[in-house]
Amino acid sequence: MKKKGYIFLADGFEDIEGLTVVDLMRRAGIDIVTVSIKEETSVITSHGIKMQTDTVFSSVDFDDADLLVLPGGKAGTQNLKAFPPLADLLKSFDAQGRRIAAICAAPTILSDLGLLRGKQATSYPSCQPQINCASYSENKVVTDGHITTSRGMGTSIDFGLALISLLLGEEKATEIADSIVYRPE
Repeated sequence: MKKKGYIFLADGFEDIEGLTVVDLMRRAGIDIVTVSIKEETSVITSHGIKMQTDTVFSSVDFDDADLLVLPGGKAGTQNLKAFPPLADLLKSFDAQGRRIAAICAAPTILSDLGLLRGKQATSYPSCQPQINCASYSENKVVTDGHITTSRGMGTSIDFGLALISLLLGEEKATEIADSIVYRPE
C-alpha cells in the first residue's frame, strides 16, 4: 500500500526544510500532501516566495496518514504553534504511536506539547534551551520511537532521506540519495 504523509505549511516556513522533504518523498513515490493551516492555499515562505499548498487543514481527514511533518522557520514555527487544531492532531498521533517529524525550530512545538519527554531529540542549535527531552543530540537527524527531529536547513536532505527510510526502507532511501547525487559524510 502506498505511504502517505502530510506536511504543514504556515506563513514563514523555511523554504528548503519544507520543500526538500516534499521533493524527496515524491521522488520516492510517497504521497506527501502540502497542507496550509489557513483557510486558503496560498502561503508565503520565510524568504517571501508565494506558493500554493495542495489543500487546507480544515478539508483533510488525517486518518490515512503514515507521517506528519513540521518544517521550521522562526515565523512558520510560531504560526504552527498558534494553531490549536494542529496541536490536537499531534497529541492524538503521539498517543497512538504514529510517526511525527519536525526540523529546525519545529521540534519546540513537540516539546511544548510534552511529546519529547523521555526521548532523544535535536533541533536548531539556538532552540536547544526550549527542548525538554531526555537527551539532546547534535546529530543531523534523531529518531526515537515514532518521533524524528532534525537540526535545520543544512540537514534537510538527511531529514528527508531518513523519513523515506522509515517509511519505505533503507534501500529506497539509498536509491533516492544516489538519484540526486547525494553523498552523506
